[in-house]
Amino acid sequence: MIRKAFTMQLYPGRETDYERRHNPIPDDLSQTLKDHGVRNYSIFLHEQTGRLFGYAEVESEAQWAEIASTESCRRWWKFMEDIMETNPDSSPRSEALREVFYLA
Repeated sequence: MIRKAFTMQLYPGRETDYERRHNPIPDDLSQTLKDHGVRNYSIFLHEQTGRLFGYAEVESEAQWAEIASTESCRRWWKFMEDIMETNPDSSPRSEALREVFYLA
């Protein structure tokens, strides 16, 4: 299992919208993530800065990358682009974090 961590940024004042939209996420998106080997996916919010910290365990980098080409993912990106920083293709602007410690 590969552990991935990344950060994203909400627009100011959009924290409640972000949380509401994730509780729950659409069934087809949840199934897409599971079908592409994603397990134990969590997103945490730093409330003072609107910074999001994502953590996911994935079966492979290739499967993780394939999620971006799915209809459910692209629809989700469009739905979320009004409340967070995004790239020109509507994907969330994110920064990968390098693991420096792990305790099993």
